Amino acid sequence: QLELLASGGGFVQPRGSLRLPCAASGFTVGGYSRKWFRQVPEKEREEVSCISSADGSTYYAESAKGRFTISRDNAENTVYLQMNSLKVEDPAVYYCATQPSYYCEGDPAYWGQGTQVTVSS
Repeated sequence: QLELLASGGGFVQPRGSLRLPCAASGFTVGGYSRKWFRQVPEKEREEVSCISSADGSTYYAESAKGRFTISRDNAENTVYLQMNSLKVEDPAVYYCATQPSYYCEGDPAYWGQGTQVTVSS
């Protein structure tokens, strides 16, 4: 059974940093691209970042470019979202997701539970 477990959320002050791990089980690393989304109440879920399983290429939303970094540890089947220079507009529930695709196009097939990120002074 495929499972994703996101963690690492919490409270941070503006310009602070957080790292969100997403541990996966129930599937092999190859052939599954990994994504991070975020959602705030009454807004659509936003895709924040993706890392391809084919070549490790990455995608970032404009809001994340230059501040967030997605990476993966294949041995641990874990993907990380390093978030630096957090802003007051970044708070959301962050979700990790995956899809049986070598590349980032398309919609996720599996979702983990969310982890709350709060940014406030």
